[in-house]
Amino acid sequence: MAFDFKKEYKEFYMPGSRPEIVDVPKANYIAVRGRGDPNQEGGAYQQAIGVLYAVAYTLKMSYKTDHRIEGFYEYVVPPLEGFWWQDGAEGIDYTDKSAFSWISVIRLPDFITKKDFDWAVETAAKKKKMDCSSAEFLTIQEGLCVQIMHRGSFDDEPATVALMDAYLEKNGYVNDMGEHRLHHEIYMSDARRVPPEKWRTVIRHPIRRA
Repeated sequence: MAFDFKKEYKEFYMPGSRPEIVDVPKANYIAVRGRGDPNQEGGAYQQAIGVLYAVAYTLKMSYKTDHRIEGFYEYVVPPLEGFWWQDGAEGIDYTDKSAFSWISVIRLPDFITKKDFDWAVETAAKKKKMDCSSAEFLTIQEGLCVQIMHRGSFDDEPATVALMDAYLEKNGYVNDMGEHRLHHEIYMSDARRVPPEKWRTVIRHPIRRA
C-alpha cells in the first residue's frame, strides 16, 4: 500500500476542532512563489498550482521511467499547502485578496534530492509543454506552532483564528509571525468538488512562549 502522509502523520494533517500545539520538524517541498488574488481565473496562483502538480506527479511516477531515485517507495501525493502574508499588514485581511503574497507548496518525501527535483522539473516541462522554471526545492522548519481544523469557507477563517489566539493567551503563548514564519494553510478538501461549507483546512500559526 502506498505511503500516505495524511495517515502516517495525523498529528500534522488531521487536528481537531480545538486549537493544539505541535512542534513541526524540517521538511522539503516543491514551492512556487507569487502575489495576487488566488481566485483570479487563470491568474498567477492557478498557474502555480499547475506547476506544483506537474512536478509532484512526475516524481511520484518516476519509478515508471528510466530515472531511478535511491530509497524510492510508492506514496500518495500530499495535499496542497500555502503560506500567506500581506506586506505591511498584521495578520491577514481577507477582504483584500489582491494584496496577498504566497508560497504554494506540496511536501516531498525525504528520499527526494535536489538532483531528483531538477530532473522532475525538466521532465514535467517537456512532457506537459509548460514552463516549470518557477518551481523551487524549498526546506522549511516550522518549529513550535498552534493549529486547528477550520471547517467552511476561507472567508470565515477569522473566527477560527480568534479561537487560536484566545487559546494562546490562556496558555502563555503568543503568535510569532514574521518574515520567515507565516500564516500556513493545508487544504484537506478539493475545493473544485466540495461545497465551501464542507471545506476542511488546517490553519497553523508559528508561536513562542509569552
